[in-house]
Amino acid sequence: MELSEPQAAVLQALASAGQQGLGALANATGLDQSPVAAACAELQQQGLLELDEQAFQEITLTEAGRAHVATPLPERTIVGVLQQQGGSCRLTEIPQHCDLNQGQVGQSLRWLLHRKWARKEGDQLVLDQAPDATPTADEALIQALADGQPARSDTLAAAGHDLAAALEVLSKRKGFVSVKDRTDRTARLTDAGRARVAGGLSARKRVTRLTPEMLADGSWRQVELAPYDVTLAAGDVYPGKEHPFQRIFDQVRRVFLEMGFTEIASPWVESSFWDFDALFQPQDHPARDMQDTFYIGRPARSGLPDAALVERVRATHENGGGTGSTGWRYRWEEELAHRPVLRTHTTAATIRALARHTGGTSGKYFVTGPVFRRETVDYKHLPMFHQVDGIIVDEKASLANLLGTLAAFYRKMGFPKVRFRPSFFPYTEPSVEVDLWLTHRNEWVEMGGSGIFRPEVTRPLGVNERVLAWGLGLERLAMMIHKLKSIGELYFATMPWLRETPLCR
Repeated sequence: MELSEPQAAVLQALASAGQQGLGALANATGLDQSPVAAACAELQQQGLLELDEQAFQEITLTEAGRAHVATPLPERTIVGVLQQQGGSCRLTEIPQHCDLNQGQVGQSLRWLLHRKWARKEGDQLVLDQAPDATPTADEALIQALADGQPARSDTLAAAGHDLAAALEVLSKRKGFVSVKDRTDRTARLTDAGRARVAGGLSARKRVTRLTPEMLADGSWRQVELAPYDVTLAAGDVYPGKEHPFQRIFDQVRRVFLEMGFTEIASPWVESSFWDFDALFQPQDHPARDMQDTFYIGRPARSGLPDAALVERVRATHENGGGTGSTGWRYRWEEELAHRPVLRTHTTAATIRALARHTGGTSGKYFVTGPVFRRETVDYKHLPMFHQVDGIIVDEKASLANLLGTLAAFYRKMGFPKVRFRPSFFPYTEPSVEVDLWLTHRNEWVEMGGSGIFRPEVTRPLGVNERVLAWGLGLERLAMMIHKLKSIGELYFATMPWLRETPLCR
């Protein structure tokens, strides 16, 4: 079997120097230790060398231990205090005679009793068996490790250190020593390996990738491609990706576009005309109060569409106009329609689209975006949130079409079980609430409202066809998809959640 370059280099080094550790082999061959170790393992499988392993411990003095290279251990200091005080002292008075605080005295009491240097009698600490000046095993080990460099356990034992006794104390003192298990590997040639070296060594170059030059000049035929072990552990990689909530937006848009809808947009700052009046919402409706709506101070007035449309909306509010309705029977004020607001729903966008729609034709429109309401902030409400609004304009449209469309949308979003409940909205009749069944919570959750626009909404805009409409919350949908308990987790997300949220489900 032809050898790789690292294998040939290892055999040549062992033939020249005899038995060697992997570190020495790495130095002798000029290779990193990792390819040397791999070459040795492969040569061992071929029977060309043998590997001997010797386990040992690597011991290092850490920060707390280094503090006592020049300073005695606390229990040794307390013994000195007891000797100065005639053999006993109250525990609370020991800090008065040395540099230790009361906490250090309390922590050292365990070791004083363990070494039998003192005993406790009530609140007194009494000298028991006073130690001589000879360092204990742990004190001697601290001095042996004073240079801060790691030391091998076999080397320390050969120097006469009682490691078992020393580590029995130091390993229980937090942060005094670091003990790591290591393995020393030594390689030596077998008879077959020596014969292979004697017969001459030739090596095939090993590469980790093909280059354009190799393919062009044909040198790829003379190299060996290094295998990759895909089972080896690897560090986690967190590539850049879109925010999970943004991905929900993109998925919602994709679903409606796949269903044949046209995407529309409208300004965040709307006139009260498009936000309220065109939706047949009376001017004294509670939703239009300051405590529920953000009104804009500058500019103080918004423009209105053409006068004919405004007049039709006015008449619809006051007496029903030409819709067959009696209207709200109050005096409609045009000045209130000029007031600019931060839009309270994306339905304002679909109403604008409906006003532009050509009568006598079908159409499907949707919009996503932020809306603003004076909500009390809690686990499921914020003053700014996002909606997806949509309408279907078709003379043959029915409530069944509406429910089927919404059910298809939520199926594509991963929620096959949808429920509809009768409800009331000022601008749709009939109206239904949409609920989703959450298996992981074992309950129904409300997602938004829908219905068929009333003639009082569509007729003033010049649309005589039926119009199916809906407005659905997106934050709540994102919370359900990502199984979050609070809406705030979408906006004040932790880095682990952002990193670990999967790109697809």
